[in-house]
Amino acid sequence: MNRIIKASSGLFLLLMTFTASGQQKADPKMDWFENARLGIFVHWGIYSVNGIPESWAFFNNYISYDDYMKQLKGFTAEKYKPEEWARLIKESGAGYSVITSRHHDGVALWDSRMGGLNTRQHTPARQDLLTPFVKALRQQKIKTGLYYSLPDWSHTDYDVFTRDKKRYNIQTEPERWKKFEKYFRGQLQELSARYNPDLYWFDGDWEHSAEEWQAEDVRHMLQKYNKNVIINSRLKGHGDYATPEQGVPVVRPADRYWELCLTMNDSWGYQQHDHNYKTPNQVIRTFIDCVSNGGNLLLDIGPKPDGTIPEEQVNILKELGRWNRKHAEAVFGSRAGITGSNFRGKSTTSADGKTVYLFLETAPSGEVAVKSLQVAPKSIQVVGSDKQLNFRIDKESGITWIDVPSKELDPVATVLSLRFDKPAVFAETSPVPVNYATVLDRAVKSSESSALMKMITVIADELSTGNSLISKGLIAGLSSASAKERKVLTDLNRWTTKHAEAIEGTVKGLPTGYYNGPSTLSADRQTLYLFVDGKPNGPIAIKGIKNKIQRVRIAGNGTLLPHQILNKQYWSEIPGMLYIDIPEDQLDEQMTVIAVLLDKPLDLFGEEVKPIESN
Repeated sequence: MNRIIKASSGLFLLLMTFTASGQQKADPKMDWFENARLGIFVHWGIYSVNGIPESWAFFNNYISYDDYMKQLKGFTAEKYKPEEWARLIKESGAGYSVITSRHHDGVALWDSRMGGLNTRQHTPARQDLLTPFVKALRQQKIKTGLYYSLPDWSHTDYDVFTRDKKRYNIQTEPERWKKFEKYFRGQLQELSARYNPDLYWFDGDWEHSAEEWQAEDVRHMLQKYNKNVIINSRLKGHGDYATPEQGVPVVRPADRYWELCLTMNDSWGYQQHDHNYKTPNQVIRTFIDCVSNGGNLLLDIGPKPDGTIPEEQVNILKELGRWNRKHAEAVFGSRAGITGSNFRGKSTTSADGKTVYLFLETAPSGEVAVKSLQVAPKSIQVVGSDKQLNFRIDKESGITWIDVPSKELDPVATVLSLRFDKPAVFAETSPVPVNYATVLDRAVKSSESSALMKMITVIADELSTGNSLISKGLIAGLSSASAKERKVLTDLNRWTTKHAEAIEGTVKGLPTGYYNGPSTLSADRQTLYLFVDGKPNGPIAIKGIKNKIQRVRIAGNGTLLPHQILNKQYWSEIPGMLYIDIPEDQLDEQMTVIAVLLDKPLDLFGEEVKPIESN
């Protein structure tokens, strides 16, 4: 048996205790924001009448300004029920909500005394729409956020009108700019005095410098009304948290406090012809992705001009709420999870570090592996259930194996809680030799199917780190193996032969964070192989691939698979999320391998996702 191949695996190098997320110093005023984890964005305005891009439709000259403003006549809000909105937001599990008090088009949802356009004076709604919504949120104990656009492309004293037209130059007409400053600062003072929001969500700061906006002074002005008011990053460097947009960060952001704002379909405001909705499964898993990296999700809805919320959006919020109620302890109040070298999947930790939560987005074909735990958990449980799980620790490999009965699995994502008396301590890894004979010897102490899966899991993990294997070497010790070992090795040889293209001659796959499982690349780096354990609960998701996807197929049987890319903005280099749905009847009995053919050698996006400054 000693002739079986040796490869590199991981052993302990650096102990790490997981008790907090990010390097940024904690700010007490941010506690509620960090614990909330989920907010609901509301884009509501006259753009919902024709279902066209909010403000950008005239700014980009898709239609004339006059035609855009004709929508004022159709904005009725006749079925507006803010109490129902607030109850739905509460049902989703959100701890805060942000509504567009005024977008770039200048149409305010409240009856501002500073002039400009507003829904009370200029639409058939004939009412202040903001006040009753804020009141309804507070009745539900939901924190209130106000979106406010610094630019007002309709205001005669604002310098920018459309993408190719300016009204004036502020350097040559500074007095006119001062008039606009008085206007927008006056509106902010109105909002602060009337509503005392918990959060300001600014937008449009890219059109001027911090000095021109007087960003620092604006921040101080708002803090005079509420010293604990939270401000997003779009006040030219004078905010409290980062705001990536539309793309889930590939790498964990450096900021301790961050929030991804995301549409349910491809539109912020209501667009009646946009039916490209994400599924509840995709939305929930995106939320998990955010919290596992220590961030928040600000999920957008776009009500219709009559004040009703589209049925598809209601359904997504309700499904999100179902999952959140069951798994609340793992997301709300959580902190960023453990590293991908310790668990291949998403995770969070409790604020005190004494509980680690593992998110299973597939129905595992075998036991769940957690690597390099330094202290055994006192218990492992399925969140949302009283079920205590059996687990055992292989002291030589440092792997904790967890048995999860299929009847305990959630249809979207199952969550396991690992509880400790003290903050959990893990080890990072560094390469040291591992002997497959030893792995096999330990594996066959369990059932044949379990032993086979453990061998495949180890092989896939090794391959994904660039440790090349020759499948024939795996059966070199058959002559001296026991009957049970021979059976496992025979089945293993069958699996490796079937998936030889993903094993032999391949190189290191995707870095941690791009995909939840092991992966390899062909020698020319133009075919990406994804190893899929068990039965996925939805489409598998891959982040950060800039390449064009030429073809997707199942390795070993040639079945071609469709794929979907969501949230790819045509003007942005940030890649969308790649989703691949695998039919259940095409899944391998042990571990499925998906081959993704790329247009050129793999090109990955590795920068932090930033705010979008164009539409």
